[in-house]
Amino acid sequence: MSDKRRRLTGVVTKTKLTKTVTVRVDRSYRHPLYGKVIRTSKKYLVHDELGCQLGDKIQMVESRPISKKKRWVVETILHRATEAEVATNASDVVEEPMVETEE
Repeated sequence: MSDKRRRLTGVVTKTKLTKTVTVRVDRSYRHPLYGKVIRTSKKYLVHDELGCQLGDKIQMVESRPISKKKRWVVETILHRATEAEVATNASDVVEEPMVETEE
C-alpha cells in the first residue's frame, strides 16, 4: 500500500496558537519565458502534536480538514533550532524603544 499524500518541508515561524504552528514553505523555480530564478514562500497552518518550537525545520503531510484553514499535520521534526538561531532571527525584527522627552 503506497501513501500518496503530499509532503512539504518548511520552517516554523509562529507558535502562538494551541496545537497549531505556522510554517513557511520556500519554493524557487525558473520563469518559463525569461529564465530568471523566482523565489516565493507560502505560509500554512499546521496541526502540531509533537511540540515544535520557533525556527524548527519540519516535514508536514496533508491530511483531512482539521479546521477552516488547517489541512496539514507535522510528520517529523527534521532539525531543532538552537536558542542562538532563534535569537538571530528575532534580532532581525528589532523594535525601537519609545523615548520620552521632557519639555
